[in-house]
Amino acid sequence: MTARKEVPTVAQSTETDWVSRFADEVIAEAERRAPGTAKSGAGAPGIVCASGLSPSGPIHLGNLREVMTPHLVADEIRRRGYECVHIVSWDDYDRYRKVPAGIDPSWAEHIGKPLTSVPAPPGSSYPNWAEHFKAPMIKALEEMGIEFHGISQTEKYTSGAYREQILHAMRHREQIDAVLDRYRTKDKAGAKKPAKQQKPVDEAELEAAEGSGAASEDDGSAGGAGYYPYKPYCSVCERDLTTVTSYDDETTEMAYTCACGHGETVLLREHDRGKLVWKVDWPMRWAYEGVVFEPSGVDHSSPGSSYVVGGQIVREVFGGEQPIGPMYAFVGISGMAKMSSSKGGVPTPADALEIMEAPLLRWLYARRRPNQSFKIAFDQEIQRTYDEWDALERKITEGTAQPADAAAYSRATRTAAGELPRTPRPLPYRMLASVVDITTGHDEQTLRILSELDPDNPVKSLDETRPRLDRAERWINTQVPADQRTRVREEPDTELLASLGETERESLRLLLEGLDTHWSLDGLTTLVYGVPKLQAGFAADAKPTPELKVAQRAFFALLYRLLVGRDTGPRLPTLLLAVGADRVRKLLAA
Repeated sequence: MTARKEVPTVAQSTETDWVSRFADEVIAEAERRAPGTAKSGAGAPGIVCASGLSPSGPIHLGNLREVMTPHLVADEIRRRGYECVHIVSWDDYDRYRKVPAGIDPSWAEHIGKPLTSVPAPPGSSYPNWAEHFKAPMIKALEEMGIEFHGISQTEKYTSGAYREQILHAMRHREQIDAVLDRYRTKDKAGAKKPAKQQKPVDEAELEAAEGSGAASEDDGSAGGAGYYPYKPYCSVCERDLTTVTSYDDETTEMAYTCACGHGETVLLREHDRGKLVWKVDWPMRWAYEGVVFEPSGVDHSSPGSSYVVGGQIVREVFGGEQPIGPMYAFVGISGMAKMSSSKGGVPTPADALEIMEAPLLRWLYARRRPNQSFKIAFDQEIQRTYDEWDALERKITEGTAQPADAAAYSRATRTAAGELPRTPRPLPYRMLASVVDITTGHDEQTLRILSELDPDNPVKSLDETRPRLDRAERWINTQVPADQRTRVREEPDTELLASLGETERESLRLLLEGLDTHWSLDGLTTLVYGVPKLQAGFAADAKPTPELKVAQRAFFALLYRLLVGRDTGPRLPTLLLAVGADRVRKLLAA
């Protein structure tokens, strides 16, 4: 047997790790198809995992699951020392379907053209529509450590790479039509939907789930003129508003007419301005690339869908095999309504990477099986997500993490190629967010506060806390509404101070007297929780009674009103450090 490379595997038990389970299946399937394919070592043909993305608009976080699922499986296969390639097919030769919100309505004149023939949105530096939307996704995938081989379908079709496959499909058009007709009949009869079809919870999530629209594309039926699985782009208007009227198998002579009024006859063996309809194109590529693993979204889950039909077409027409492929569930967004209204669409991986580090974003996809839906937080929940991540990191360090959690963490923080960059000193995200909220990103003030968190081990440079600090600052600046930002009072609230009773005045005095001796995050935490205890005659470390908890809440609310003019705000110890001892004394001196 060929020797394996020394690459760390992630999980010993495939029962607890969905990625390892799929990797086992994919390796076994590759060996079944072609013994020796899965073996490591130079010259091995390698295993093909695949994704498909349509740059018809912003490529959002729902689409990212199309890439992350095969990436994680391919990466596990590589960790085991096998040759494996992850191809990403850019469906940039698909038709331009609609003008998105926020784009000049005049772009409607390009509907029906290939995405690479549509001008980029106004102000873009990219040569066409497809490149404009591919670029940020490519950059995001690179930042996330996703290694892939990109394939432009425009280049494939226009170079003639698929010429033999196209001619083959046209020769077998009646056979393809017969396969498709089985499902057309089922659809008319009202085929039963899958029992567990998931439903998006709102309009924005529906947009995130629907993909490129290819799942509902016309299958090539052309009425009385017969069935043709090939759709030419018109040589005059460049659109696919065409109808094939005749085709000769011997000469490959094909005639078509276009809605623009143009009509012509071409030799298909020389014609490179058109493509197979989606339900034939996809299985053709499975056979052409030898794809062993490719997931698909919920838009391909109906009985007559391109995935189901493609499984029969790839075998019966192209002599290939359908890949192993789980159906993946929706990825929702917590805080999506705000994102949608402000940007006219759902968030992209690039948007997510502005407010969270790449390992965290990878982890959100790695820890859930593909058929489990989950949400990515753009609102306050992001702080809880980071708390979970930091808690897991502590368990990893202590060796107490569950195997599945440890596997997901390993996949999030490293690939077969090595470790992903990380923050040297990852302070709590919610703390960093509170600090930059108060300092409005002023570096000198931010460093002062962070250096006082732990006097025994002070932060000496903001670089120690980056890139997490930058992500928290970006979140505060772009996702937190102005009315929820923290604004520390410039002057004392003299009216409120004058109205305080003796108990409240004493609580403020106790706090101010203890500032100097408790000036650290832990110290101030002890102090603010301890003042009501001391007032009630208890020791500062006493466990709070229900009555003490009520007194603590009242004390906290008083401090918030005097410091920021609201009943709530950032955690008080962080807030006090951020405000600074002198200013705290000025605002609280009764």
